[in-house]
Amino acid sequence: MKSTMKKNDVTKLTIGGILVTLGVVYGDIGTSPLYVIKSILEGNGGLENISENFILGSLSLIFWTITILTTIKYVLITLKADNKGEGGIFSLFTLVRRRAKWLIIPAMIGGSALLADGMLTPAVTVTSAIEGLNLIPSFSNTFGSNQNDIVAIVIVIISALFFIQHFGTDLIGKVFGPVMLVWFSSLAIFGIINISHDWTLLRALSPHYAIQTLFSAENKSGFFILGSIFLATTGAEALYSDLGHVGKYNIYGSWPFVKICLLLNYFGQGAWILASKNNPAFLGVEGLNPFYQIIPHNFLIYGIIISTLAAIIASQALISGSFTLVSEAIKLNLFPRLHTMYPSSSKGQLYLPTINKLLWAVCIGVVLYFKSSAHMEAAYGLSITVTMLMTTILLFNYLLKKKTPFIVAVIILIFFSALEFSFFIANIVKFMHGGFIAALIALGILSVMYIWIKGYYVKMRLLETVSIEDYKDQLNQLRKDNDRPKYTTNLVCLTSYKDPKKIERTIMYSILDKRPKKADVYWFVNIVVTDEPYVAEYSVDTLGTLYIVKVQIKLGFRVEQKLNVFLRQISTELVENGEIKIQARNYTTMPDRKVGDFRFLLIQEQLSYETELGFWEEFILKSKLFIKKYTVSPAKWFGLETSDVDIENVPLFPGTHAHTILKRTPK
Repeated sequence: MKSTMKKNDVTKLTIGGILVTLGVVYGDIGTSPLYVIKSILEGNGGLENISENFILGSLSLIFWTITILTTIKYVLITLKADNKGEGGIFSLFTLVRRRAKWLIIPAMIGGSALLADGMLTPAVTVTSAIEGLNLIPSFSNTFGSNQNDIVAIVIVIISALFFIQHFGTDLIGKVFGPVMLVWFSSLAIFGIINISHDWTLLRALSPHYAIQTLFSAENKSGFFILGSIFLATTGAEALYSDLGHVGKYNIYGSWPFVKICLLLNYFGQGAWILASKNNPAFLGVEGLNPFYQIIPHNFLIYGIIISTLAAIIASQALISGSFTLVSEAIKLNLFPRLHTMYPSSSKGQLYLPTINKLLWAVCIGVVLYFKSSAHMEAAYGLSITVTMLMTTILLFNYLLKKKTPFIVAVIILIFFSALEFSFFIANIVKFMHGGFIAALIALGILSVMYIWIKGYYVKMRLLETVSIEDYKDQLNQLRKDNDRPKYTTNLVCLTSYKDPKKIERTIMYSILDKRPKKADVYWFVNIVVTDEPYVAEYSVDTLGTLYIVKVQIKLGFRVEQKLNVFLRQISTELVENGEIKIQARNYTTMPDRKVGDFRFLLIQEQLSYETELGFWEEFILKSKLFIKKYTVSPAKWFGLETSDVDIENVPLFPGTHAHTILKRTPK
């Protein structure tokens, strides 16, 4: 039996859809002009070391990086790898995981790196925007040039942003699109104002200048200039991750506008540098940011305000994306269950308090550690190159699955892998300049994922199962035993086994041995997370009885697992179909109620000290059980907070050590 999940139609190209897309998808890549040219400038020793050929080459590198990685790889190729309209690295993994078990590795590495590097986004974008205040004389005269004042303002803004997540972002979300439309239009206008003095800069669109600059002596950074160039496309992954929120046709429709606005601003900054490189007023200025220099002086305050708003929107997109990414990882059994809230009715909007606190703490820590955007840029972008490489591996397998000619798929794999690996090598230099922070965070997240999935496989390999058929008579006898007090009308036990005829031995042990639990109907429920995002269906096997029900509920990786609600629906339908008896109640506020009370039995596993496991497997299981203590309870995860729930502790599996035999002695 199936249930259709209703979701908004976001597949059509509309003006409203494009506005939403501008606000949701392009925050990260859209704020790159705040720091990309500034980073290139500082990496080459400042304004005094800049030549025309170097600027032409840098602009050419930016143009071709955005074109190849963002336009060709993500917009033209990867967006086609949608899973019922959903995108992102975990969504892509669900499309290809049946091809090979090892594909879980690039999915875990890519997801971890994406989360880790994304934690730097609010810090670097908001700090870059707020540093523009130093250019306002009244601000400088009041506060001086103390960077601590900038840091304090950034911390207040970031803290406020994380605080409002608890209430949902519906209200401010409605203004995201229009604000980003103004932002991109402003980028284009400020760029045109400067490039209009020297349209010959457009010759940088030729790849000749990009290749020449990579090997030119005028390029002081050499090959490692790609570390700064890569910052121009760090938000490309968001185009795929946010596919489910806006639909690919709205991305197709909005990307050309976004790309043109970004390039006009980059070229405008290049034009300003060439016009000002011999101006003594700018030589040797610390933290010089061409982005603010191209803004007409009378519009500087406007530029700072709109930059700050764009930075906040970019940060909000990152936070929402992190919630979605972690939620998908949880449903795919790659991450511990965490308390999840749904603060608004908007599609896909959720709130994970634990992740929100973690993101806030890391962002504040990054701001306090690096203090200036220049130092943050030196650490930014390293991990995202890893995510892009992992996406390319999964994409190759998707292309093969879709019967793409093998040679074409291999060419795509080699081309993008070589390019992204080059960016990875160029970004390695950032490791000692702060990139190690993102790397350590990614390693921590990856370790949790590994413990979680490895622990699951070890548990499933060693758990004992029993056939429900073998205990039908005992369960029937128990439910009819008048000497036993009734435990509940419907006893629900969660099982990890998909086989409709089998369950864990620990469940049957709890029902029959630990304390015989008399019930009218015994429910054994297995929840399966499917590869499709919005599936909601169930199947039932009553084993030819009216008192045993084995239910398998299939839910998409985007569907909330509200077990209580689902079981009420299933039980009512089974009564109406005559598959279980009507459960009349004398005491009820609902006269037409057809089912009685439910009691949920949750088995909480503990590792026996007598278990004979290898050191590594024992360490994995102990680590998983330790983490479980600090995550959301199964009752809360399955929406059973208001239900009758019993939790029983049992050994994960029995030990095989020889027990010590006691010898009886005379009195």
